[in-house]
Amino acid sequence: MQRLALFDLDGTLADRQSALNDAVAGLCKAHGFAADAEQWLRTELADRATVDDFARLREVFGLEASTADLWQDYVDLMATAVACRPEVLDGLARLRAAAWTIGVITNGAGDIQRAKLAGTGLASLIDGVAASGDLEIRKPDRRLFELGATRCGVSLADGGWMVGDNPAGDIGGGHQAGLRTIWLRGRPWPDGLPAAHHVVDDVTDAITILFAETE
Repeated sequence: MQRLALFDLDGTLADRQSALNDAVAGLCKAHGFAADAEQWLRTELADRATVDDFARLREVFGLEASTADLWQDYVDLMATAVACRPEVLDGLARLRAAAWTIGVITNGAGDIQRAKLAGTGLASLIDGVAASGDLEIRKPDRRLFELGATRCGVSLADGGWMVGDNPAGDIGGGHQAGLRTIWLRGRPWPDGLPAAHHVVDDVTDAITILFAETE
Protein backbone atom coordinates (compact mmCIF):
# COMPACT_ATOMS: atom_id res chain seq x y z
CA MET A 1 0.00 0.00 0.00
CA GLN A 2 1.34 3.42 -0.95
CA ARG A 3 2.11 5.92 1.80
CA LEU A 4 -0.72 8.37 1.13
CA ALA A 5 -2.32 10.26 4.00
CA LEU A 6 -5.25 12.55 3.26
CA PHE A 7 -6.34 14.92 6.02
CA ASP A 8 -9.43 17.02 6.61
CA LEU A 9 -8.61 20.67 7.36
CA ASP A 10 -11.20 22.35 9.60
CA GLY A 11 -11.48 20.70 12.99
CA THR A 12 -8.69 18.24 12.18
CA LEU A 13 -5.49 20.07 11.23
CA ALA A 14 -6.70 23.57 12.10
CA ASP A 15 -9.02 25.09 14.70
CA ARG A 16 -11.68 26.75 12.55
CA GLN A 17 -14.02 27.63 15.41
CA SER A 18 -11.56 29.80 17.28
CA ALA A 19 -10.48 31.47 14.04
CA LEU A 20 -14.11 32.08 13.07
CA ASN A 21 -14.78 33.91 16.33
CA ASP A 22 -11.78 36.18 15.82
CA ALA A 23 -12.45 36.78 12.11
CA VAL A 24 -16.11 37.68 12.59
CA ALA A 25 -15.28 40.02 15.46
CA GLY A 26 -12.58 41.68 13.36
CA LEU A 27 -14.83 42.03 10.32
CA CYS A 28 -17.64 43.57 12.34
CA LYS A 29 -15.29 46.01 14.04
CA ALA A 30 -13.68 47.05 10.76
CA HIS A 31 -17.03 47.70 9.08
CA GLY A 32 -18.90 49.01 12.13
CA PHE A 33 -21.54 46.28 12.02
CA ALA A 34 -24.21 46.26 14.70
CA ALA A 35 -24.62 43.37 17.14
CA ASP A 36 -27.46 41.81 15.14
CA ALA A 37 -25.29 41.57 12.03
CA GLU A 38 -22.49 39.98 14.05
CA GLN A 39 -24.87 37.40 15.51
CA TRP A 40 -26.26 36.70 12.03
CA LEU A 41 -22.74 36.03 10.75
CA ARG A 42 -21.85 33.73 13.63
CA THR A 43 -24.98 31.68 12.97
CA GLU A 44 -24.73 31.55 9.18
CA LEU A 45 -21.00 30.81 9.08
CA ALA A 46 -21.02 28.26 11.89
CA ASP A 47 -20.40 25.26 9.63
CA ARG A 48 -18.91 26.82 6.50
CA ALA A 49 -18.67 30.12 4.64
CA THR A 50 -19.09 31.03 0.97
CA VAL A 51 -19.24 34.28 -0.96
CA ASP A 52 -23.02 33.80 -1.20
CA ASP A 53 -23.29 34.24 2.57
CA PHE A 54 -21.89 37.75 2.22
CA ALA A 55 -24.25 38.56 -0.63
CA ARG A 56 -27.11 37.66 1.70
CA LEU A 57 -25.53 39.67 4.51
CA ARG A 58 -25.57 42.77 2.29
CA GLU A 59 -29.18 42.16 1.37
CA VAL A 60 -30.43 41.48 4.90
CA PHE A 61 -28.72 44.48 6.47
CA GLY A 62 -28.59 46.88 3.53
CA LEU A 63 -24.82 47.24 3.56
CA GLU A 64 -22.88 49.52 1.20
CA ALA A 65 -19.70 47.46 0.99
CA SER A 66 -19.57 45.12 -2.01
CA THR A 67 -19.96 41.37 -1.64
CA ALA A 68 -16.49 40.86 -3.11
CA ASP A 69 -14.88 43.24 -0.61
CA LEU A 70 -16.68 41.69 2.37
CA TRP A 71 -15.70 38.20 1.30
CA GLN A 72 -12.06 39.15 0.71
CA ASP A 73 -11.87 40.86 4.09
CA TYR A 74 -13.25 37.72 5.72
CA VAL A 75 -10.82 35.47 3.85
CA ASP A 76 -7.87 37.64 4.90
CA LEU A 77 -9.02 37.73 8.52
CA MET A 78 -9.51 33.95 8.64
CA ALA A 79 -6.07 33.38 7.13
CA THR A 80 -4.58 35.54 9.88
CA ALA A 81 -6.64 34.04 12.71
CA VAL A 82 -6.47 30.33 11.91
CA ALA A 83 -3.72 28.27 13.52
CA CYS A 84 -2.20 24.82 13.37
CA ARG A 85 -0.41 23.63 16.51
CA PRO A 86 3.39 23.32 16.25
CA GLU A 87 3.29 19.64 17.18
CA VAL A 88 0.93 18.96 14.26
CA LEU A 89 3.18 20.81 11.83
CA ASP A 90 6.15 18.88 13.17
CA GLY A 91 4.30 15.57 12.80
CA LEU A 92 3.45 16.27 9.17
CA ALA A 93 7.03 17.29 8.45
CA ARG A 94 8.25 14.00 9.91
CA LEU A 95 5.71 12.08 7.81
CA ARG A 96 7.03 13.72 4.66
CA ALA A 97 10.57 12.92 5.72
CA ALA A 98 9.45 9.28 6.03
CA ALA A 99 8.32 9.34 2.37
CA TRP A 100 4.62 9.85 3.01
CA THR A 101 2.55 11.78 0.47
CA ILE A 102 0.24 14.21 2.26
CA GLY A 103 -2.95 15.75 0.91
CA VAL A 104 -5.84 17.81 2.23
CA ILE A 105 -9.46 17.02 1.34
CA THR A 106 -11.73 19.80 2.55
CA ASN A 107 -15.26 21.06 2.16
CA GLY A 108 -15.20 24.80 1.50
CA ALA A 109 -14.47 27.47 -1.07
CA GLY A 110 -11.08 27.01 -2.68
CA ASP A 111 -9.79 30.52 -2.02
CA ILE A 112 -10.48 30.57 1.70
CA GLN A 113 -9.26 27.01 2.30
CA ARG A 114 -5.99 27.69 0.50
CA ALA A 115 -5.62 30.96 2.42
CA LYS A 116 -5.94 28.96 5.64
CA LEU A 117 -3.32 26.49 4.48
CA ALA A 118 -0.94 29.35 3.73
CA GLY A 119 -1.72 31.16 6.96
CA THR A 120 -1.09 28.12 9.15
CA GLY A 121 2.13 27.05 7.44
CA LEU A 122 0.47 23.84 6.23
CA ALA A 123 0.81 24.74 2.55
CA SER A 124 4.52 23.93 2.52
CA LEU A 125 3.92 20.50 4.08
CA ILE A 126 1.32 19.08 1.72
CA ASP A 127 1.58 17.69 -1.78
CA GLY A 128 -1.93 18.55 -2.96
CA VAL A 129 -5.30 19.91 -1.91
CA ALA A 130 -8.85 19.34 -3.12
CA ALA A 131 -11.52 21.76 -1.89
CA SER A 132 -15.21 21.16 -2.52
CA GLY A 133 -15.46 24.54 -4.23
CA ASP A 134 -13.05 23.31 -6.91
CA LEU A 135 -15.66 20.95 -8.35
CA GLU A 136 -18.84 22.07 -6.56
CA ILE A 137 -19.01 18.68 -4.89
CA ARG A 138 -18.59 17.86 -1.22
CA LYS A 139 -17.30 15.02 0.89
CA PRO A 140 -18.26 12.17 1.00
CA ASP A 141 -18.32 12.30 -2.82
CA ARG A 142 -15.58 9.96 -4.04
CA ARG A 143 -14.64 12.38 -6.82
CA LEU A 144 -13.21 14.85 -4.30
CA PHE A 145 -10.94 12.14 -2.89
CA GLU A 146 -9.89 11.17 -6.42
CA LEU A 147 -9.05 14.80 -7.19
CA GLY A 148 -7.02 15.05 -4.00
CA ALA A 149 -4.98 11.97 -4.81
CA THR A 150 -4.38 13.16 -8.37
CA ARG A 151 -3.19 16.55 -7.13
CA CYS A 152 -0.78 14.72 -4.87
CA GLY A 153 0.61 12.93 -7.91
CA VAL A 154 -0.68 9.48 -6.94
CA SER A 155 -3.65 7.24 -7.68
CA LEU A 156 -6.49 6.63 -5.27
CA ALA A 157 -6.60 3.07 -6.61
CA ASP A 158 -3.32 2.34 -4.82
CA GLY A 159 -4.86 2.97 -1.40
CA GLY A 160 -3.96 5.12 1.56
CA TRP A 161 -5.51 6.75 4.62
CA MET A 162 -8.11 9.42 5.39
CA VAL A 163 -7.98 11.30 8.70
CA GLY A 164 -10.82 13.56 9.81
CA ASP A 165 -13.40 14.53 12.42
CA ASN A 166 -16.59 14.24 10.35
CA PRO A 167 -18.06 10.73 10.53
CA ALA A 168 -20.01 10.83 7.26
CA GLY A 169 -17.84 13.15 5.20
CA ASP A 170 -14.37 12.02 6.24
CA ILE A 171 -14.80 8.46 7.45
CA GLY A 172 -17.77 7.43 5.33
CA GLY A 173 -16.23 9.16 2.33
CA GLY A 174 -12.87 7.58 3.03
CA HIS A 175 -14.44 4.11 3.13
CA GLN A 176 -16.21 4.75 -0.17
CA ALA A 177 -12.91 5.86 -1.67
CA GLY A 178 -11.24 2.60 -0.64
CA LEU A 179 -9.09 4.21 2.06
CA ARG A 180 -8.31 3.15 5.60
CA THR A 181 -9.65 5.69 8.06
CA ILE A 182 -8.81 7.40 11.34
CA TRP A 183 -11.60 9.28 13.10
CA LEU A 184 -10.84 12.24 15.33
CA ARG A 185 -13.46 11.75 18.02
CA GLY A 186 -15.87 14.57 18.84
CA ARG A 187 -19.07 14.57 16.80
CA PRO A 188 -21.85 12.01 17.39
CA TRP A 189 -21.40 8.82 15.38
CA PRO A 190 -24.38 8.14 13.05
CA ASP A 191 -26.21 4.85 13.20
CA GLY A 192 -25.38 2.47 10.37
CA LEU A 193 -22.07 4.05 9.40
CA PRO A 194 -19.17 1.55 9.18
CA ALA A 195 -16.64 2.03 11.96
CA ALA A 196 -13.35 3.78 11.37
CA HIS A 197 -10.22 1.64 11.41
CA HIS A 198 -8.88 3.72 14.31
CA VAL A 199 -10.38 6.28 16.69
CA VAL A 200 -8.22 8.98 18.32
CA ASP A 201 -8.66 12.07 20.48
CA ASP A 202 -6.02 14.21 18.76
CA VAL A 203 -4.65 14.41 15.24
CA THR A 204 -1.14 13.85 16.60
CA ASP A 205 -2.32 10.40 17.70
CA ALA A 206 -3.39 9.74 14.11
CA ILE A 207 0.06 10.74 12.89
CA THR A 208 1.57 8.29 15.39
CA ILE A 209 -0.61 5.52 13.93
CA LEU A 210 0.57 6.37 10.42
CA PHE A 211 4.19 6.14 11.57
CA ALA A 212 3.45 2.69 12.99
CA GLU A 213 2.20 1.66 9.55
CA THR A 214 5.54 2.74 8.08
CA GLU A 215 7.49 0.31 10.24
